[in-house]
Amino acid sequence: MRRKTRILVVDDELSIRISLGDLLRRDGHQVDVAESAEPALELLKTQSFDLLIVDIKMPGMNGLEMLKRVKEDDPGTPVVMMTAYGSIDSAVKAMQLGAIDYVVKPFDPLEIGMLIERILEGQIMRREHQLLKHQVKTCGSYGPMIGRSPAMLKLFELVEDVSATDSVVLISGDSGTGKEVLARAIHAKSSRSEGLFVGVNFGAFTESLLESELFGYEKGAFTGAESSKPGLLEAASGGTLFLDEIGDASPKMQIDLLRVLQERKFRRVGGVKDVETDFRVLAATNRDLEQAIEAGTFRQDLYYRLNVVQIHIPPLEERKEDIPALAEHFLEKLSVRLNKQINSISPEAMQFLLNHDWPGNIRELENAIERALVVGKQKRIMPKDLPIALQEPGEVPADESLDSWERDYIARKLEHYDWNISQTAQALKIDRGTLYAKIKRYGLSREQ
Repeated sequence: MRRKTRILVVDDELSIRISLGDLLRRDGHQVDVAESAEPALELLKTQSFDLLIVDIKMPGMNGLEMLKRVKEDDPGTPVVMMTAYGSIDSAVKAMQLGAIDYVVKPFDPLEIGMLIERILEGQIMRREHQLLKHQVKTCGSYGPMIGRSPAMLKLFELVEDVSATDSVVLISGDSGTGKEVLARAIHAKSSRSEGLFVGVNFGAFTESLLESELFGYEKGAFTGAESSKPGLLEAASGGTLFLDEIGDASPKMQIDLLRVLQERKFRRVGGVKDVETDFRVLAATNRDLEQAIEAGTFRQDLYYRLNVVQIHIPPLEERKEDIPALAEHFLEKLSVRLNKQINSISPEAMQFLLNHDWPGNIRELENAIERALVVGKQKRIMPKDLPIALQEPGEVPADESLDSWERDYIARKLEHYDWNISQTAQALKIDRGTLYAKIKRYGLSREQ
């Protein structure tokens, strides 16, 4: 559902302000009015509007002069001029100065309603087109993978090499660095791109549920299995199987996976026949698997099967030169989705972004930009709009561990949404199963 569009009507005639304002509100728009150009320009210093409707003939600064000022400050703001019958020459001049259209008083309500709707739809299409051009310019062939730092350019070269093969790839990196995004980029550039990309998160399910989801089951295999169901291994045949958070796999699941990777066949739960499958394996983890092997929680033979080619995604803290490009990308993408007229980040706000340590990495940065767009009232993101603006630049929490940050962040989100799991998971951009697993992992409870 599209949010209410904000329209500013500027006219010295009270009757026009009232009648046009009522008409636009009936059409579902949010309307502000100003009786002259001067207060309208003051309003535009702190607030954003989707459309301005300005009378040409006004006392003091006239509509054409106001149009010039608006276009100098923000050329992208659409302005419709109002003119009386017999003053068409002024309307033509307004079009030359950058007005998107004009209407002649007295205007037909249906006609002006259709004109405004057409203009607003055109604005959305233009923003989407700008976003597409930005994605092509900044993302190249790697979808939403963005980065110009030496570390990311080297990573892109490695992605190019492994995408042309069918080798198993182990992707390592902290939470929020974009491991699944990288896996999808490899799949999209591979010879299996026409097949499915099937992901399974080992931290999101109990062992029994994961087994039935991954391997499928036969009718009668357990209570409630009223019919046979193929699993994700079968769905991935011909495509790519993405094993996310593989470090969380149970000992039994590790044994089952090892057999599948060695023999490329498996049995459904409750089945007696082997099912053959053909898929490429990409795995990801935020854990140190070599330490897990030493601790006896991860099988060494499975590690060797998965670690044919390893790609490590550096944390955002180690590639801060990528923050401006990432922040601008999220600003363009999210402003279209949220239909917000905020098109830049102030230098002060950008300095906050550069000074922050980003324990949540790219996911945290995207959430910060989204929050700023939601609460922002000006035409660009200001420091007060950012969730980190409460901290002084460079200040860090006493406990700097990623787990501590993630636990506190999830706890705050749960409290904000009154422990509504679906809404919280949507806000965190994870599925419900992953959220349940993290609640269990961090020992969170509503009573706390």
